[in-house]
Amino acid sequence: MKGLVLCAGKGTRLRPLTYTTAKHLIPVANKPIILYTLEFMKKAGVNEIGIVVSPENENLFRETLKDGSHLNMKIEYIVQPQPKGIAHAVYIARNFLKDEPFLLVLGDNLVFEDISSVVSLFESECVDSYILLARVKDPRAYGVAILENGRIVHVEEKPKEPKSDLAIVGVYLFRSGVFEAIENIKPSWRGELEITDAIGYLIQKGYTVKAHIIQGWWKDTGKPEDLLEANRRILDAIREDECFGKIDETTVIQGRVRISRGSIVANSLIRGPVVIGENCKIMNSYVGPYTSIGNEVILENCEVENSILMDESKLSNLSSRIDSSLIGKGVKISQNGKLPKAMKFIVGDLSSLEL
Repeated sequence: MKGLVLCAGKGTRLRPLTYTTAKHLIPVANKPIILYTLEFMKKAGVNEIGIVVSPENENLFRETLKDGSHLNMKIEYIVQPQPKGIAHAVYIARNFLKDEPFLLVLGDNLVFEDISSVVSLFESECVDSYILLARVKDPRAYGVAILENGRIVHVEEKPKEPKSDLAIVGVYLFRSGVFEAIENIKPSWRGELEITDAIGYLIQKGYTVKAHIIQGWWKDTGKPEDLLEANRRILDAIREDECFGKIDETTVIQGRVRISRGSIVANSLIRGPVVIGENCKIMNSYVGPYTSIGNEVILENCEVENSILMDESKLSNLSSRIDSSLIGKGVKISQNGKLPKAMKFIVGDLSSLEL
């Protein structure tokens, strides 16, 4: 079985971060989102992956993932010239997929559940598709499915009055019949070929479309607050401390903390769960729970918690604690004068702030 990951979206809700990188490459707990997706697929037994990218971000993915051999995977890149929808992205990948069954995953979705048993069922049963679903409190923002005896009998994209609380989570198993479906649907009001319309075609034509309701946690990481929630969830799963850096005698480490090689922590309080990347310098600072600090970050005389700091950022001499923030790569924030007691930043790459 092959896999297909869709990563051609522009990530407009994560600007300015996505002006300089793809949203799927933004780090959560110091690891790009796309790597969690690939690990999820590999755990399901899928190692040959096609990644659908845009012309603008193709080189970023190639530089990050290369051919996948270091991940014990085989990766091929498929360029979607224009964002014409999920179904369109699947259709342009048909030369890669050929007639094989495939696992389709939206690249900005994080799913922490082993679906290898679902994949095995799909391969052994005479089923045309499996759609992963999850129960949500407000389904209006999702594609919604209605079930009868384990089969999906109707799907609707972002209904105003949902008839079910089962949301489509962005993980699908298809056979080649989906190409027939895509050829017979029309663009939605957004001008895109919707995967829910393709699923609806399969249902109408008598194809067997089953559902698997996931029990584990999942998240669409399309907004800053989603990234921070994903960061908290992943850091919460840390079970052991790892310290390869240098910590002086005046530093206090509390809870589950991972500090990578080359990093120096002096006269500071680190309260986990926290991950700190390589070659960081943390001096006279407080790093609170649910904080991820990238590589070559400098913190001096400041406090930060529940935040993501990307590579090469520098925070110094801040009198108020930074909370619930995304700090982009190469960002510099320093204090010059008085500040309000609370600060919150969503700052793009290579920005420089003096407050």
